[in-house]
Amino acid sequence: MKKFFLLLLTVSAICTAQKPVDLSYYLPENVTYDPNIPTPESVIGHQVGQWHVYHSKLAQYMKALAAASDRITIEDRGKTFEDRPLLLLTITSPKNHQNIDQLRQDHLDFASGNSSKNANDLPIVVYQGFSIHGNEPSGANAGLLAAYHLAAAQGPEIDALLNDVIVLFDPSYNPDGLSRFAYWANTNKSIHLNTDGNDREFSEVWPGGRTNHYWFDMNRDWLPVQLPESRARIASFHKWMPNILTDHHEMGTNSTFFFQPGVPSRTNPLTPKMNQQLTKEISQFHIYALDKIGSLYYAEEGFDDFYYGKGSTFPDVNGGIGILFEQGSSRGHAQESENGVVTFPFSIRNQFTAALSTLAAAKSMRTKILNYQRSFYSDAKKEAASDRNKAIVFGDEKDAAKAYHLAEILKRHQIKVHELKSDFSQKGKKYKKGYSYIIPMQQQNYKLVKAMFNRQTNFQDSIFYDISAWTFPLAFNLDHANLTNLNQAGAEITDLKAPSPSINKSNYAYLFEWHEYYTPKALHKILKKGLRAKVGATPFKLNGVNYDYGTIMVPVQNQKLKSDALFDFLKEVASESHLKITGVNTGNTVGIDLGSNDFDALTLPKVAMLVGDGVASYDAGEIWHLFDTRYEMNVTKIDSRNFGNTNLSKYTHFILPNTWGGLREQDSKKLKTWVQGGGTLIGFRNAVSWLKQKEFIKLEFKKNDMDAENIKFEQRRNFRGAQVTGGAIFEANIDRSHPINFGYKNDKVSLFRNTNIHIKPDKNSYNNPIKYSSKPLLAGYISEENLDSLKNTVPFQTKRLGRGRVTVFTDNTNFRAFWYGTNKLMMNAIFFSKMM
Repeated sequence: MKKFFLLLLTVSAICTAQKPVDLSYYLPENVTYDPNIPTPESVIGHQVGQWHVYHSKLAQYMKALAAASDRITIEDRGKTFEDRPLLLLTITSPKNHQNIDQLRQDHLDFASGNSSKNANDLPIVVYQGFSIHGNEPSGANAGLLAAYHLAAAQGPEIDALLNDVIVLFDPSYNPDGLSRFAYWANTNKSIHLNTDGNDREFSEVWPGGRTNHYWFDMNRDWLPVQLPESRARIASFHKWMPNILTDHHEMGTNSTFFFQPGVPSRTNPLTPKMNQQLTKEISQFHIYALDKIGSLYYAEEGFDDFYYGKGSTFPDVNGGIGILFEQGSSRGHAQESENGVVTFPFSIRNQFTAALSTLAAAKSMRTKILNYQRSFYSDAKKEAASDRNKAIVFGDEKDAAKAYHLAEILKRHQIKVHELKSDFSQKGKKYKKGYSYIIPMQQQNYKLVKAMFNRQTNFQDSIFYDISAWTFPLAFNLDHANLTNLNQAGAEITDLKAPSPSINKSNYAYLFEWHEYYTPKALHKILKKGLRAKVGATPFKLNGVNYDYGTIMVPVQNQKLKSDALFDFLKEVASESHLKITGVNTGNTVGIDLGSNDFDALTLPKVAMLVGDGVASYDAGEIWHLFDTRYEMNVTKIDSRNFGNTNLSKYTHFILPNTWGGLREQDSKKLKTWVQGGGTLIGFRNAVSWLKQKEFIKLEFKKNDMDAENIKFEQRRNFRGAQVTGGAIFEANIDRSHPINFGYKNDKVSLFRNTNIHIKPDKNSYNNPIKYSSKPLLAGYISEENLDSLKNTVPFQTKRLGRGRVTVFTDNTNFRAFWYGTNKLMMNAIFFSKMM
């Protein structure tokens, strides 16, 4: 009888899951709604939660609301890579809308301390954003309801709320990913919902809908700001400086509902304690609201507030309060879990409830939170005044583009940046005007500057939800130093301009050093045009100019273009790549002459990359993005399913991104045959272990055996977690004469590392052109055991296999699109592979 009763409950739950719910399931009781405001169903054609909403329908509904309601204005802030609009709704009372520009300025002035107004006189600003991970769609679908409620609810309560609150409403942080996942969930939905977690509906094909077009996790890009979606929302953030920002996510199906604060010991030390106190006070509103509808929840567990590149933490270093919501996911329309059947409508209702409880908290705590923001910036000014360092200088005397791109990020965050008055030296490094910039510390965004340039190596906790270091000048491999005065600072830069190109005509040869960031783009254009180019393996001096390892020479004679046409083409190349190309009229130099055999002929690479099942989509996407958007080079993405039928002979280079599955045995043999025939294979991170196992390359790993002594059962996860190198920065010594290091002017390089793969050095020192130092940690967390194992190991090796070559990197040279400083290592492995 008991078993029959349980079966009846299960069948009942599944049947309930199949029945579409109407608005009454979601909306608060005892609230009337304006019939002139369109409901979601009237525009998108189905009840909320019945289907996963496509972004096109979501955008259609937001536009319909804006047209129907005097509480809403809408703006299109740009496009995603797939040409979807990046919408933002401003939702507040009609009275506030009539004076919205002045209210925004009043808000900014009050926060910065430039206003005599009282917090009682100002509305609070709340930025509500949904589903930055496309396959966590309950947030964006809840956004349909939240926008409807704010537009259509009637009565004194909603009027009071909208008088006191300005809502910046971002209906989809990730339109491309949301649409990708909606397609998957909807096309695999059964009429009679199947809640079995093994059903195809709950198992997306690679790469899944989590990411954007280039497979980036966009909830890691708030600080680097490399993607168009991020640039739009960061511009909106700084335009308004919101007091609260919400970030609606999903987690495992067996989980319930999480809201911040997170684990107290995992809060970034730059975040004021008052921030966490206010976060906890806000959480009481979520508790009340979720208790009311009977939903389970938890807080202060499992998530952290450390990395400022996430939506829930970025506001914390900008005077606001970031709130993370995590809902146990149905991952489709209804799925079995430890807590019963999780339906899509149920997950939407929790997100909608939290969205409203956030606004209730904002209204109730309005003056307290407004005053907190003001005190945040007031305290930051005091800290800046007492800081013995008055400025930071950064740059690279050989590479204007890298320094420019870091300055570009700073400007996106409204950080003041100055040009140099003139060239100067500091601690043995030369800083050139046009190649370097100065950041004064006495400015409103002082704490944000500290967060971006900080080098923390000691931590209260050893568990990190994300990376533990992101020091920007190290990521860009730029020279940088603290300054005790502003004597070297020139004018503040209000209109940042890309480095200026230059070229002079020659009838003999053209030269450009390999240091500039966009030289791979330039070289590829030259080779693709069918022109001959060579690279110098040794430095030389010509016309008083010292040319370093890796200088590119384009001779004028015996080219497919005549002299004038060649000049015109190279002028175009210089402009597009922001390069200085020097025309010379003699081959006679101090050092190797231009006709020397130490100039190696270069050939056009044709590159392919493995993608699909078994490959880490983040790593593959970062490589694709680098090739496509930075260097304008094609990389052919070959899916692992199709590898066996692919003719590899047309490719010169093949990239294996980080992989946990590798290839099938027959495909492995095919790849090895290709390498032995002359191909270059480049493997990253876990692919290194696979390549060793399959005998593509001989390597010896340094192992670290860790014994869990005196560890209690309840401590086992923390013990294991402490051994994870989740993302830190390390120093390596480099041999600048080796082709892998062409374009690096210093004898050290900063590497990002998030693996514990430690390769022992080759017995011949010249085969170890990159080697971790004996004290490698620059910033971030690594356990003492792993740090000891890392010392004096090598992150790079390259060896012959037949007539071809296998090159491996233990580290990610392209991390999250902002690790500009090591992008060239991969490009060198491609363009100069025959020289190694």
